Amino acid sequence: MRILRRDDTQWKLRIESEDDLWVLARVATQGRSIAMLGERRDPTTAESGLRAKAAERKKMWIQLKILKTEYQTYSDILRVHGTIQQAPIDIGLHHTHLIECGDEVELISMDAFPEMDVSLLEEAIESSNKSNVSIVVVENDEIVLFEITSRGLREGATWSMRGGGKRGDARNSESVAKSFQKQVAKEILAATDQELPMIVCGPGHAREKLRTVILESEPQRNLRLIATSMAGRAGANEVLQDGLANEFLQDHAIHKEIQLLEEVWARIASNGAVAYGEHELVRAMEEGAIETLLVAIDLLRDGETLMDGVLLSDWVAKLDEIGGDLIQCSIDHDAGEQLTGLGGIVALLRYKMV
Repeated sequence: MRILRRDDTQWKLRIESEDDLWVLARVATQGRSIAMLGERRDPTTAESGLRAKAAERKKMWIQLKILKTEYQTYSDILRVHGTIQQAPIDIGLHHTHLIECGDEVELISMDAFPEMDVSLLEEAIESSNKSNVSIVVVENDEIVLFEITSRGLREGATWSMRGGGKRGDARNSESVAKSFQKQVAKEILAATDQELPMIVCGPGHAREKLRTVILESEPQRNLRLIATSMAGRAGANEVLQDGLANEFLQDHAIHKEIQLLEEVWARIASNGAVAYGEHELVRAMEEGAIETLLVAIDLLRDGETLMDGVLLSDWVAKLDEIGGDLIQCSIDHDAGEQLTGLGGIVALLRYKMV
């Protein structure tokens, strides 16, 4: 994400990645406005007596009052539905902006953007300077490609030799496995940027063979070989949760989230300085005991969840008064999903409350 212009109530942004769409979907909330270049049918271009659909579509700058957004994680389009506030035609009518990578948008708020939105946007801008990381999880008969983004674990392609068919002798099986790995390595290299760091992991020795094949084709590839106890998505999450590739991931938001959430589970297990559940959290805030508050990002913005009788977003704003940090967590990885099991909000404390 790139800032083209900003002030307290208006940000002009260039969207550069699917992660940027993910962030924009969280801050383009109902009641705010969003403007970008769009298309409408200009009725003045239709011949007399013809239907409006015969009118010419014209590009124009359209500002919407946002009603709702639609975005599926890791998709390449964000849909923003609203009513037209500013445009050469059709004021007050409904319109949908389809926002993609490369688009420039203006996000406008009636009041100054709250700190939780400013920090999220600034984090997205900072993340644009960091490379994503590829994880290839290898078994003898299945290989799965993932991409670690700043916000989650995206599954790419799966290659498999599983299924029916006759079993051949050991020599044929070995030949098939070699051919399988060579073809998969070729497709992995075609699907990933040469500059992108790559982790090859998995149980057993198949990962070592794939690593050899990859480096034969691209000797300069920045590649790390890691042993995991599990395969598939579980193996990729093992790399994240156990900190097995910190040198690649330490600057990513997802790495910080997971490390803090792992600390949460450790403190819960040891009955340490941690709080969850409304009663404990409210008391911790009142005592100024909260050092770091971790909140599921969508829960923070749902406009319905209450804490201590006020909207959760307003309650969280009290962190400024006690010097606490706010971490807005994605649930697009296993550790984030586990956070929802604690109600979507948990606090690491400065001390254990009695």
